[in-house]
Amino acid sequence: MKTLRITGVPEHFNFPWKKVVAAQPFQKNGIMLEWTDESRGSGQMNKDLREGKTDVALVLTESFLKDFEAGNPSKMIGLHVKSPLTWGIHIPGDSPINSLQEISDPTFLISREGSGSQLMSFVLAKREDWDAKKLQFKIVNNLSGALKVMTPARPEMFLWEKYTTKPWVDSKEMKRIGEVPSPWPCFAIIATDKALSEFENILFQLRDLVYQEALKLQSSPTAIEDISRNYGLNAKDVKEWFTQTTWATEAKISRNELIQSMEIMKDLGIISKVIPCEDFLAKSKLSIIK
Repeated sequence: MKTLRITGVPEHFNFPWKKVVAAQPFQKNGIMLEWTDESRGSGQMNKDLREGKTDVALVLTESFLKDFEAGNPSKMIGLHVKSPLTWGIHIPGDSPINSLQEISDPTFLISREGSGSQLMSFVLAKREDWDAKKLQFKIVNNLSGALKVMTPARPEMFLWEKYTTKPWVDSKEMKRIGEVPSPWPCFAIIATDKALSEFENILFQLRDLVYQEALKLQSSPTAIEDISRNYGLNAKDVKEWFTQTTWATEAKISRNELIQSMEIMKDLGIISKVIPCEDFLAKSKLSIIK
């Protein structure tokens, strides 16, 4: 029996994957699916892809493209979430600061170098007209790490998906002083070159099963209740999130959308140049449209 290892953040976006993994659709083919929750985010998942510790990961688009340019031996086999990610801008709940306008020396708590929590700080800096070269960062690994080090004495910001952090905002352990959406599709499905060689069509069959599950969930009358129960989120918040989120449901990627996204990333200094799509896409198993 072979094991196909899949890694993703322990967040509601990955519910279709968790359902497919639980069904073990390839057991009859001698392949077990193994899911790992990675709370440290995309920076850590890129590291795991590089080091062969996982075969497939659900990685933030900007984080993968930055790491691919730096030598990550993996390919994008499809999108996972086509809609932008809405990042909450968080500071300690008991901080006297109540707005971004009160922050003059931007410091960010990030999960790790190259993570979305770091890269999105550059998006925010451009919007707020902060000098990106003067941004300061402190690595805290994950949400619980941020909660441990937050102190009202220092208005360090923590960017994280706003519905994931909502319980701590509601309890006033954190204060959300703004939001910043990603200017590109947020999550992509990434497979290592080794996994593409070893598992071949099974990877694409798995991707397509997840697409089918996502399509069913988008019209399921119990989806909000199921996600709320499985992730410990308020059903009202899940309903709001559901209206803002579009899972990918077919193996199509827009070349123009990718190029536009990379042009923004280049302008922000996330990547050094627009990467040819053929370099990082598993193009033989994707429909690349305009």
